[in-house]
Amino acid sequence: MKRLTPKDFGKVAVLMGGWSAERPVSLQSGQAVLAALLSKHVDAHAVDVDRNIALKLQSEGYDRAINLLHGTGGEDGVIQGLLESIGLPYTGSGVKASALSMDKVLTKRVWRSAGFSTPDFMRLTEASDPEAVEQALGMPLIVKPVSEGSSIGMAKVDRVDGLMDAWAGAAGSDGEVFVEQWIEGEEYTVAIIDGQALPAIRLETPHIFYDYSAKYESNNTSYYCPCGLSPVEEGALQKLALAAFHVLDASGWGRVDFMRDASGKFWLIELNTVPGMTGHSLVPKAAAAAGIDFPSLAWKILATSFHEVRSHGAAAA
Repeated sequence: MKRLTPKDFGKVAVLMGGWSAERPVSLQSGQAVLAALLSKHVDAHAVDVDRNIALKLQSEGYDRAINLLHGTGGEDGVIQGLLESIGLPYTGSGVKASALSMDKVLTKRVWRSAGFSTPDFMRLTEASDPEAVEQALGMPLIVKPVSEGSSIGMAKVDRVDGLMDAWAGAAGSDGEVFVEQWIEGEEYTVAIIDGQALPAIRLETPHIFYDYSAKYESNNTSYYCPCGLSPVEEGALQKLALAAFHVLDASGWGRVDFMRDASGKFWLIELNTVPGMTGHSLVPKAAAAAGIDFPSLAWKILATSFHEVRSHGAAAA
């Protein structure tokens, strides 16, 4: 691809906000990326997404969009389908990969079918028998909404009598809920941009797990990059992240999360197709470790809008 200039991008919509539970984080991500792109002299504009977004984008003459919408409506294929329907190039994964990756249960099933390790799991409903769940998966467990991000609605369960309370909390966030084996160990994440795996980050938090507060509010979360793995181990983890990313047909950029148990085995947890870009976020930290400053990272993400040939027929540059 030729070397891009700010004019090549045209008028850029920085999509942020939306209507999901992750709206506050999306607004932070969007404003940070907007400022970064403006510092690179890109003609970028903040667009707070609502239900009239198609009309807004068409009437204001945008040439492409950088998607910073987190959660429902932004990562699940909805905005991607809309952008394709109006012929507007956009960043990140397409409709199919976005919808698949947003559903954590379907993601895990695809990973399992491809031979990757992911913790055992089962769907959880109001009619589930807690004793049967414990018998199948053991204890402790972690209960999660199927299609929420930022750890919203998640809870660790140590006793069978706490399972349905955790279900109720998760169901209030999303409706669909699943329960997963708890992996005791270290948490890692690998960011991917334009086919390149960035340096892995190891996370440590005094919280029970890396929850919403640990991600966006706490100053007690520790981020290690270098992550402490040997070069061979980190290379293998990056290779696994890329394989897990591509088997879901993801593209552009994203972040794959892992747990590492006491034996050193890595377990795939989830794929984020529109990761956070706030001051606490992981992708900017990994990029910085690779020598990529925040404005350059925002530029690289925006440039992925040229790489995909979507159904609207936008040609790759």
